[in-house]
Amino acid sequence: MNKPTTPPSKQSAGIAPPKGRLGVLIPGMGAVATTLIAGVNLIAKGHGRPIGSLTQMQKIQIGNGGTPRYVAIKDLVHLAEPGDLVFGGWDITPENAYQTACNAGVLGHDMLSNVRRELEAIAPWRGVFDQAYVRNLKGTHVKTGASKMDLAKALMDDIKKFLADNDLERAVMLWCGSTEVYSEPGPVHQTLESFEQGLRDSAPEIAPSMIYAYASLMCGIPYANGAPNLSVEIPALIDLANRKGIAVGGRDFKTGQTMMKTVVAPGLQARMLGLEGWYSTNIIGNKDGEVLDDSGSFKAKEVSKGRVLDSILQPDLYPELYGDYHHKVRIDYYPPRGDAKEGWDNIDIQGWLGQSMQIKVNFLCRDSILAAPIALDLILFMDLAQRAGLSGIQEWLSFYYKAPTMPDSQEPQHDLFVQHLMLTNMLRALAEEEALDQSDLGENVEKLIVR
Repeated sequence: MNKPTTPPSKQSAGIAPPKGRLGVLIPGMGAVATTLIAGVNLIAKGHGRPIGSLTQMQKIQIGNGGTPRYVAIKDLVHLAEPGDLVFGGWDITPENAYQTACNAGVLGHDMLSNVRRELEAIAPWRGVFDQAYVRNLKGTHVKTGASKMDLAKALMDDIKKFLADNDLERAVMLWCGSTEVYSEPGPVHQTLESFEQGLRDSAPEIAPSMIYAYASLMCGIPYANGAPNLSVEIPALIDLANRKGIAVGGRDFKTGQTMMKTVVAPGLQARMLGLEGWYSTNIIGNKDGEVLDDSGSFKAKEVSKGRVLDSILQPDLYPELYGDYHHKVRIDYYPPRGDAKEGWDNIDIQGWLGQSMQIKVNFLCRDSILAAPIALDLILFMDLAQRAGLSGIQEWLSFYYKAPTMPDSQEPQHDLFVQHLMLTNMLRALAEEEALDQSDLGENVEKLIVR
């Protein structure tokens, strides 16, 4: 039986407190961003609860042995309050946050009317856009410049003005923009020097999201990537983050179908049930679905989704069970569905004596409703990491991503339950509490323990 919750005994004195308000800079003020902003304001007014947010609702065990305590995460570590968040961002269309939220159709007009004034006050700044990277959208509200470096400097000017206008000392940037076409790191991405020269030369290999990430880091602001495309995850920008002591992370919010895979697959592996095939298809009708209707953007998402199973099932250790399964992923754009995504999985498994069985999962979810609490948690945790001096890649936040970025070419962990342990043990370490498991938690925890 769970013991009653008691207040935490201490919080690390080495972490700077979250003094003042926290700026939230969002490239891509679409359905996810406006659902997040509307939700934060609605919750503050008592019109909803932050369901799905670990920072706001979860309690974790503190202490081993027979008398553990259960403490809310927000009471265990120094987190910014959602009411202290100040939002701003960019988009390639000019509609304010209220107009965008109404068009997205995630939340009803009856809910949005309660926060109309707050949403109408947030109008996006002109965004950085390149048609080659998002082929199915048209930008009507975009920045111009003689080079990509000029565009980066324009973003930095936006950031500095936002901080000054709102009297902010801290901010976090969270990419909520569309999925860009699939790409891999090339020569221009390898060093900071080659990347900055590429910006000056307007190198076509530099995507808009990379320009945002560069601007964020140059302004000393943590950056997290919520999409599957390359953004901050290139060597040049990881090096910049490490040089400047800035926290970074990504990539691709783990919301619907992949979340279910990271729940079901560990169960199959734990029971030593074989896998013959896993067929996954999605139908979605929002802007994300429209963007993914392009083969280049879909490939980025396909790669992000496709790496999950091998990591969990370990076919090299269990080739007779997982060495030859067929994994198929599809995403179909279906406009009538809007933001109400349907993920359908057919899983062909083997049991005793090789006998075939099936599992079928039909997840009728709402994409932005699942993504908004992830976005809130990442904003608060990235700010925490920055104040705690945890620079570079924050692999302890892998829980939130489909394709977690890892330092030093390490393979990511995809098992949701192992990821959750990584997350909660980092929080225990930040609160100077004992970890519940002594497994390898990555270099950031090591740095913290040494400190």
